[in-house]
Amino acid sequence: MDETLVETLQLERLEVNLFRGTTPDNRPGRIFGGQVIAQSLLAAYETVEERTCHSLHCYFIRPGDPTHPIIFEVDRARDGGSFTTRRVIAVQHGQQIFNLAASFQVAEEGYEHQAPMPEAPGWSELPDERAMRREMVEKNPEMFKDWMDRHQPIEMRSEDARTYFQGGPSEPETASWIRCRDPIGGDPRMHQVILAYASDMNLLSTAMRPHRVHWQTPGFQSASLDHAMWFHRPTNFETWHLYAQDSPSASGGRGFIRGAIYSEAGVLVASVAQEGLIRMRKKTSLP
Repeated sequence: MDETLVETLQLERLEVNLFRGTTPDNRPGRIFGGQVIAQSLLAAYETVEERTCHSLHCYFIRPGDPTHPIIFEVDRARDGGSFTTRRVIAVQHGQQIFNLAASFQVAEEGYEHQAPMPEAPGWSELPDERAMRREMVEKNPEMFKDWMDRHQPIEMRSEDARTYFQGGPSEPETASWIRCRDPIGGDPRMHQVILAYASDMNLLSTAMRPHRVHWQTPGFQSASLDHAMWFHRPTNFETWHLYAQDSPSASGGRGFIRGAIYSEAGVLVASVAQEGLIRMRKKTSLP
């Protein structure tokens, strides 16, 4: 039986500010960026009491190796009257693969406003993307089959999921319904951690849409470079959320994407921004 995402993300405390995490699906490749974001935030939370993360900013430095543990080192940068700041460095093979800065705040009341949720088909009107991937397994090359049939801890439903490998250029905008497949429990911090995990999904593919490329296009290179997230309101991520994304710019081999995450009731719970590498490999001339 597959372990739950809560179990997957758990850390072992090695020292006061030092933690170790693992990747359960330890086949060769690279670690999903959302996993490192989530485990880094969880490591920071292990050093923070009675405060909630309101923002995080991070850089992907090297590809993560899923066959080896990750060491997370937390720097207790500041504990102030209202805000707490933490920095987390993720290390493998003696080198940084990722770093994160996060800010935590005591609960406060204040002014409130938010952008309205964009119009989109309801989640109940759309098919499960995992089921569609399984349908596509027999129709795509062998190299895609293992990737498509892997367990997906985040359930996703979107209007154009069937066009992943097909179709022409389209607008750099997407809207998907997402939620955690497994129970998360009553700790609001863990709901936030798993929302951070899911926030790294589909962003770069939104920037690819106008250019008729995808992850398996021959010669195409893509990788997340940085990631930022702002948590506006607490939420229950066992329920459906709309993840609306748009990419206002691509240039210099990089694509920039913005995201907004709404509860099913239309409450804006988080905002996301990411820049990533999207480019074709340069052709080298033969000797």
